[in-house]
Amino acid sequence: MQFHHHGYVSGDPRVQPAAGTGIDRPAELPDEVDVLIVGSGPAGMIAAAQLAQFPSVVTRIVDQRPGRLEIGQADGIQARSVETFQAFGFAGRIVEEAYRITEMAFWKPDPEHPENIVRAALAPDDPEGVSEFPHLIVNQARVLDYFAESARNAPARVEPDYGYEFVTLDIAGQGEYPVTVTLRREGEPERTVRAKYVIGCDGARSRVRESIGRELTGDRANHAWGVMDVLAETDFPDIRTKCAIQSHDGGSILHIPREGNHLFRMYVDLGEVREDDGGAVRNTTQEEVEARANVILHPYTLRVKHVAWRSVYEVGHRLTDKFDDVPAGLVGARTPRVFITGDACHTHSAKAGQGMNVSMQDGWNIAWKLGHVLDGRAPGTLLDTYSAERQVIAQDLIEFDRRWSSLMAARPDELEDPAELEEFYVKTAEFPAGLMTRYQPSMIVGADTHQDLARGFPVGKRFKSHPVTRVCDGNPVHLGHHHRADGRWRIYVFADRPAAGEPSEATEFAGWITGSPDSPVRAYSPPDGDPDAWFDVKVIYQQAHTGVDLGRVPRAHLPKVGPYQVVDYELVYAAGPDEDIFTAREIDRDGAIVLVRPDQYVAGVFPLRATGELAAFFAGLCGVAESR
Repeated sequence: MQFHHHGYVSGDPRVQPAAGTGIDRPAELPDEVDVLIVGSGPAGMIAAAQLAQFPSVVTRIVDQRPGRLEIGQADGIQARSVETFQAFGFAGRIVEEAYRITEMAFWKPDPEHPENIVRAALAPDDPEGVSEFPHLIVNQARVLDYFAESARNAPARVEPDYGYEFVTLDIAGQGEYPVTVTLRREGEPERTVRAKYVIGCDGARSRVRESIGRELTGDRANHAWGVMDVLAETDFPDIRTKCAIQSHDGGSILHIPREGNHLFRMYVDLGEVREDDGGAVRNTTQEEVEARANVILHPYTLRVKHVAWRSVYEVGHRLTDKFDDVPAGLVGARTPRVFITGDACHTHSAKAGQGMNVSMQDGWNIAWKLGHVLDGRAPGTLLDTYSAERQVIAQDLIEFDRRWSSLMAARPDELEDPAELEEFYVKTAEFPAGLMTRYQPSMIVGADTHQDLARGFPVGKRFKSHPVTRVCDGNPVHLGHHHRADGRWRIYVFADRPAAGEPSEATEFAGWITGSPDSPVRAYSPPDGDPDAWFDVKVIYQQAHTGVDLGRVPRAHLPKVGPYQVVDYELVYAAGPDEDIFTAREIDRDGAIVLVRPDQYVAGVFPLRATGELAAFFAGLCGVAESR
């Protein structure tokens, strides 16, 4: 965390100075906004937190709830989400209060007495160490609290406007504010808000989706589950371990301990739903769910003492064909104005723990892009990449969840291999951790022509952090943890063999990035801003930190920032003595440039000498940016 460069800070350094639209922000919802977010769930709140980093953008978020969510539906937090929390500044705090999953137990019918269950396997949750961050369980309401804090403390000071029900919207063909949104608030007449863009984060029954003519299509739900967050008395020995429990009659339980040590969640299999059910299964009582749980858990018993939250649900695997308002035939010819995220455009079961996690990545993806377009950093065509990138990811998720759900619902004797469920869990660990996402080439993802220079940073996948040593103070740090959700592109310069300041391609690159008119830093940074306002350029040397002379490091990596023009020393790193990043991430010893998007996905890998390619990449993005 950096602060003091704008003057001494005696209070909470997480509270950034208000700027732009955040200065004297009106309490009442204005008649015109740049971005209107509908729904303050995970996708909506991360979008608000990201857009709050753009003080020139007028962002408002409305929700029909009267106030903050108190009891959340989702609770599984994958490693990729914790990486995202780090970018928004609260990973450490949420890890401290969450339940950490380190292993999963698999319970199956006792071969000798099949009416009883026995533990058949105990599998590590993350055997490969796919991330430095853990797999967590924490109430969705707390996740929203942290994002709300981030948005409230950011320069634009974004806070939810509660009590507003979305009614409909209309998109005009032209005008500065082409989207007219009709809202309703209890005791008040309907009112309209005109917006440049709308993000629909309003759930599976999304009215925003309906307003743009999109439809969820796919498999009808044919299986029901009772879910309960409870305090209970039980003799089941793995009550504080995540479990997949399969009984002899086909009924199953997904058991998840909750944060705080006492609460736990159970997804209890209620069986197949008849075609003519008409939703009657949703009236299943708590007593019936508990009775079913006790049948599955036999010979163990469960006596519920307190119910914090419960529900009965049927969720099919459903998806919209596109995540914005532009017909497929008009992509590129018309700028999208309305976007849908999360359950508004994809639904699936809760048993894979993906809903909240994927929704947050939807929200982050569209938010930074809107920020760049509205801030004049990118053209409106950037917004076409949102649906193109995220719709494919949602389809992959549905295919994964369909397989996981069918394995969970099957009796062990129906499987070709009795150990198929636990083997699938271990083999696919990277997918539910959220780390299989790989975006295809586009205006913000380059080709993998030079991938051999940094095999450990696959183009299109998230930047996988690794320990390095900060040269200025000798501190071991994770390279990726300095990548905050501030809307900036990251340019990581992995230096070639010569030491800092010696004649080398890394030294030549440093001269180009600060001195050439073709450099993105020179060509596109705001003239009245710091040199790192839009581009964060870091260097990592191969030598130990004691062998890097800061006095010889090029000025490109020691920029002067803030009103007092003080040097930022936290941009110069060295390979760690025990965990060399060049070796761990298979980086060529002749050096490489790794370009990373504002949402932490690798946009390209280039040779140190390929300044023309880097310039061309940004010329195709920033060079054709439209003004607000």
